[in-house]
Amino acid sequence: MFAQLMGGSIWFSTNGVADQLLVAWSLSTSELGYLTSAVQLGFIIGTFVFALSGLSDRYKASQIFFISCLVGAAANASLPYFSHSIESALVFRFLTGIALAGIYPLGMKLIISWAPNKAGFTLGWLVGMLTLGTALPHLLRSVGADYSWQTIIVLSSLLAVVAGIIIYLLGDGPHLSNNAKLDKNAARKAFKIPAFRAAAFGYFGHMWELYAFWTITPLLVMRILENFTEWSSSTYVAALSFVIIGSGFIGCTVGGYLSHKWGSKTIATIALASSGLICLFYPLVQSLPPLLLLFLLIVWGITVVADSPQFSAMSAKACPKNIVGSALSIQNGIGFLITIISISLVTSFYENICVFVTWILLPGPILGLFFLHRKNAITIGTRLAATRSQEITGT
Repeated sequence: MFAQLMGGSIWFSTNGVADQLLVAWSLSTSELGYLTSAVQLGFIIGTFVFALSGLSDRYKASQIFFISCLVGAAANASLPYFSHSIESALVFRFLTGIALAGIYPLGMKLIISWAPNKAGFTLGWLVGMLTLGTALPHLLRSVGADYSWQTIIVLSSLLAVVAGIIIYLLGDGPHLSNNAKLDKNAARKAFKIPAFRAAAFGYFGHMWELYAFWTITPLLVMRILENFTEWSSSTYVAALSFVIIGSGFIGCTVGGYLSHKWGSKTIATIALASSGLICLFYPLVQSLPPLLLLFLLIVWGITVVADSPQFSAMSAKACPKNIVGSALSIQNGIGFLITIISISLVTSFYENICVFVTWILLPGPILGLFFLHRKNAITIGTRLAATRSQEITGT
């Protein structure tokens, strides 16, 4: 789990130094979004390769994780030394994303291989660690306020190397098959399973909101602090961004614990509904005191990712053991493809409509809830229609 934290630190490394990059490369807000989208695109292609080729179920997950950490660390660390404009930076961020495809989905497979009967709980910790890893560059930026942006990015790469070594030494757990035959139809088989489809499409709605929110978190914080000169420095923006994004660790771990009592579906429903309500009301409560707005963002940070491990737990539980790796990879790949669209939209429109960009995120939770409960909704609708028909006919 700690390896996931450190391995995930290269994901948002450029966002942690966004204020410096905006100045150093004269970037616009939308161009900053391109850097994040490049990582997402690389991740998508990587997960599709793993899923559609069956490689994630053919070779040991620990070996893939180790190699991916080394490749990702190298690509991430190359950015400050071999890139001097956004065009070349996009290439390195893309390569970093490809490497992350062997870190995140394979990390989920690894944790399930050790405790398959506690997937909701263990994945809660795993995704919680990934969330902290995502927020880690903001912490590095706030603690090392005098460090250059190049140093912060290199530090995140070193953490990824350590993560790879830890997993290489730990190896795979005993409960999932390794060295299975390559099955190029594994992803298609997964989508034929109704329970997997419900979890996967709910996850897609969740992903529309999650990474776009993480991308604009520093922008939302800057807006809250802009009237407070003593608090508006990049150090405070970075520290608060870390707290808001990192608070997702609480949502993931607490949600994982409660999933044993209430079930993964219930936890995912509560989290989606809560973050959706904040999406809706956040632009309308800007007159609240700054501390209350920051508290609301922290609550959003907790709920926006709490459902993620539960969707993965439901998906893993729905699939046969020999295709779990491919199923999780294809689910992640499609989910992150969706994030490119939402990230591009919120970063492109932020300068024009400011906090009202949160309404762009609202369809995610709504559609996620619909697909997660689609069967129940259809059943309830059918029953209501039948009851209404009986009332009309008098039968």
